[in-house]
Amino acid sequence: MAFTNGGAWNDYVGGFSKAFLAGVTAESVAATYSNGVVIPEYVYILFQMTFACITPCLIVGAIAERVKFSAVILFAALWVTFVYFPVAHMVWYWAGPDALGDAAKAVAEASGDAKAKAEAAHAVVTADAGKIFQWGAIDFAGGTVVHINSGIAGLVGALVVGKRVGYGKEPMAPHSLTMTMTGAALLWVGWFGFNCGSNLEANGTAMIAMINTFVATAAAGLAWMFVEWITKGRPSLLGLVSGVVAGLVAVTPASGFAGPMASILLGLAAGVVCFIFSTWVKNLFGYDDSLDVFGIHAIGGILGALLTGVLVNPDFGGTVILDYTVKPGEGVVAAYSMVTQVTAQAWAVGLTVLWTGVGSLILFTLVSMIVGLRPSEEKEREGLDVTLHGERAYNY
Repeated sequence: MAFTNGGAWNDYVGGFSKAFLAGVTAESVAATYSNGVVIPEYVYILFQMTFACITPCLIVGAIAERVKFSAVILFAALWVTFVYFPVAHMVWYWAGPDALGDAAKAVAEASGDAKAKAEAAHAVVTADAGKIFQWGAIDFAGGTVVHINSGIAGLVGALVVGKRVGYGKEPMAPHSLTMTMTGAALLWVGWFGFNCGSNLEANGTAMIAMINTFVATAAAGLAWMFVEWITKGRPSLLGLVSGVVAGLVAVTPASGFAGPMASILLGLAAGVVCFIFSTWVKNLFGYDDSLDVFGIHAIGGILGALLTGVLVNPDFGGTVILDYTVKPGEGVVAAYSMVTQVTAQAWAVGLTVLWTGVGSLILFTLVSMIVGLRPSEEKEREGLDVTLHGERAYNY
């Protein structure tokens, strides 16, 4: 549904031509971003599976400690099918560099009636892409697909499900700050795999994504820490790791397009902006986003997606965008217009917010009707580990 042609619905979602991995073998390949370079299709499937797995998990962070396990399972299955797959298709699906190059070459070599047919075939190949990709929006590793997608869904979930029992009246600190730090450290290391791997090739661009993931994240962690220090009078480890995640989120769409110095500035901005949304804005509106999924993932994703259109500018150290049709069989630098690119990024953000906002609201409502969303107040106070699973995290 994400990475196949969807026929009449191809602008928005793929089809079922590879359902149950039909036609996929150890010899089948997937395109990369270089002409004539491919990778095993199983590698591509496994890599994309990690994105599809982690994104619904992010949503759960916004509604933690107050939703039935059955509701989580049902919602995750429905959401990944009706929200995630279409967004992934709209942003990332395209025919590939070789298909575009071959079609352009056929046009260049044809004449007469054959040229008209070649041009028609070229138009078909060019149109074989998701709606957001056709707009020219760029997202290197999932700013829209993963972070805006899950962050908006998390906000919808927090509003639909409601606040935790005792929220705002009882302390609700992380049960283990040590585990929080350990998890954030593991996440940062794993994020190199997401961002570098999104290049699909081990080359210089992958290393640009890696250094950007390094420096933007560090900058965001420091920015959050210092803003918290100034406004609250003390820096905290929880704030530092929150800033780290904000930096990881914001640099994700720009990781392979921006330069390192621009990425540092992006990280600094993300640390400050996400801090504001995770503290002041959340307190102002009073919603219970348990792990600041909206404040960090949605806001950081929106900031990163929009600024990617700016930071890809070669004048700012950006890596530019490639055009595969000017010189068939070779990717060349495409013409860049900041207004055009930022506009495309804004349309991508808008469609993603609308799609996941409306889709998530429908699915949360549907799940509520089928199995119900919340356990009883008594079960919630006792703890869902015990009441729903019959086990405890720790036994002393």
